[in-house]
Amino acid sequence: MSSRDVILDAARALITSRGYDGMAISDLSATSGLPPSSIYYHFGNKLGVLAALLERTFDELHATFPNPSSFDEHAPLERFEKWVTAACNSLDQRPEYLRLLLAISVGPHKETDPVTHTVRRIRDYAHASWVEALTPVFAPDGGEVDEAFVDRIAVLGRAMMDGLSVTNSFDGVSYSSHVDGIVSLVRGLAEQRDRASGRAS
Repeated sequence: MSSRDVILDAARALITSRGYDGMAISDLSATSGLPPSSIYYHFGNKLGVLAALLERTFDELHATFPNPSSFDEHAPLERFEKWVTAACNSLDQRPEYLRLLLAISVGPHKETDPVTHTVRRIRDYAHASWVEALTPVFAPDGGEVDEAFVDRIAVLGRAMMDGLSVTNSFDGVSYSSHVDGIVSLVRGLAEQRDRASGRAS
């Protein structure tokens, strides 16, 4: 493993346990086993470490997070269930992804570039995945009202995952253990909207 990756692994561990503000260069040096000069050489400063860590996290998340289109052969609700199951399994394998995002979501550093840019890319990617997973359920024929509803539910979906990251961190509860509840909520909403519109559920 390169010294750059060793430093980023150490930074991830420190930030998820202490927060960004609780990580000093001296801590990073001690945890990585590399001198401060190596950290400054690769990243320039502490904010540079954070920016690089976020970029790597985005690349890893993009590589491991399931694409809803992988389940297109299934009916809409089954497709959603299979996607959210795969997504939760992915997060169970790497729970530090969302913990890291939550850890850096407080403090003045969140307003700096390129931190804001990379965090927004990660959030937008997650939101787009939720929208793609939910659209066949709630807006198969398009339409401004249905698409707006999908967007709102996608926001709630991301919020649920954020909340589960806290539960996972403090209580050790897996993401996968909540799949049935998430699917039941979506199924209930779909049935309610079908009844309201006069469609068969």
